[in-house]
Amino acid sequence: MPPVTPQSSSDSGLNLVLFTIPQSLLLQVGTASILLLLLASQTTGETLQALGEASEELFRGDRLPILNFPDQNE
Repeated sequence: MPPVTPQSSSDSGLNLVLFTIPQSLLLQVGTASILLLLLASQTTGETLQALGEASEELFRGDRLPILNFPDQNE
């Protein structure tokens, strides 16, 4: 059985009509986009948690004004 050899680097990649994008470039772009997505999701989670804590502090009972209700005597 003949040994299996990978395709030459000139044939690998994304063949478009006018040019070819090498696989290594596609891998680099894909890796960078995944890492940026993970970083953005972590930052978004921390930001939403901080907003939740700030809104909780806003609606705490000891910070709200005391309302004077009239007594209802019948």
